[in-house]
Amino acid sequence: MTSTAQQRLLWRHVTVFDGIQTLPEPMAVIVEEARITTLVPMRDFDDDHAAGCREMARGGVMTPGLVDCHTHLVFGGSRADEFEQRLEGASYAEIAEAGGGIISTVRATREASEDALFEAALPRLQALIDDGVTTVEIKSGYGLNVADELKMLRVARRLGEYLPVRVVTTLLGAHALPPEFKGGSEDDSDGYIDLICDEMIPAAVAEGLADAVDVFCESIAFSVDQCERVFQAAEKHGLPIKAHAEQLSNLGGSALAARHGALSADHIEYLDQAGVEALQAAGSVAVILPGAFHTLRETQAPPIAALREAGVPMAVATDANPGSSPLFMPTLMLNLACTLFRLTPREALAGMTAHGAQALGLKESGRLYEGAPADVCLWHIDQPAELAYAVQPGRLRQRIFQGQVTTEASHDA
Repeated sequence: MTSTAQQRLLWRHVTVFDGIQTLPEPMAVIVEEARITTLVPMRDFDDDHAAGCREMARGGVMTPGLVDCHTHLVFGGSRADEFEQRLEGASYAEIAEAGGGIISTVRATREASEDALFEAALPRLQALIDDGVTTVEIKSGYGLNVADELKMLRVARRLGEYLPVRVVTTLLGAHALPPEFKGGSEDDSDGYIDLICDEMIPAAVAEGLADAVDVFCESIAFSVDQCERVFQAAEKHGLPIKAHAEQLSNLGGSALAARHGALSADHIEYLDQAGVEALQAAGSVAVILPGAFHTLRETQAPPIAALREAGVPMAVATDANPGSSPLFMPTLMLNLACTLFRLTPREALAGMTAHGAQALGLKESGRLYEGAPADVCLWHIDQPAELAYAVQPGRLRQRIFQGQVTTEASHDA
């Protein structure tokens, strides 16, 4: 990280996307003490503004630092063999019966030490940083017992202390039923929900490891009633909630989450109009995950037009995980959100800045305005739409996190 403490940093003639829209004329931006102190049109900028500043660059496109509001970056093992097996004709059921699927990741994650999980996650998180991310959410969900869920969350916290990125942690104990609670027709899913509510959530709170609680509300995971019990336990401990919902069917998980004031409902391919209206009424964010849709070759797209018509904010995230979205390039998600789901480039970029921050409950992040936190990216492009238009690494010119330059390309300014 380049030390810029106590310096005033200046950019001139930049095209600014402020998190919601592109400002209509070239701007000057000054950062000081980890805040944006000046954001003015160049026609109003003079030498008095520039006094004492270190000039960083001229031209290019400036955006808020990208916000990846839904990831599963901490996990053990790999599912590359299953990817190959599926392409050779094996079904998900056959792979699961052979010990694959999410349970294989659970097994590998349980066997891995905290150090091993940390070392494995570092390059994944670095890839997000190199593509402009300044804030990332990391979920647990591959431990499925108290000790290993907490282990994952400790690794996530450690990643945020080691790399220049803001890490928000989410406890996803209700991700899948662990093997020890399975018994054919005698599955004890209610017993596992008891464990989450009575032991896992209190333990995470006691160690200060969780910023939110998530559930997977789906027929292959947990019922609406079971998810509501988790929400109630989270609320009891003062934690906000999120939900994986309506990914494979419409159980009403998004509406349930909205009734509990959820930060977001994520995936939502099968969301109906009642669910859209519930999210709108609650002010919850719809998190769109095109990576999983692409990888799983799904055909049911989220109801983008209905969400747009209702004014529901739409976030975009990588869903980076070992099974359904082993994709660690946020700007690729901008392209996929546009090409697969028909978001506009402006909507997609807002989804990975202002609306991504909103999905994490971060009121100040994801926007550029005077007084905003100085989490900023400058890109080697001419207009913001290019970030979604092309899938092209190497466009990040400068990345500033908390007022400090963490990335500075060797290109001429």
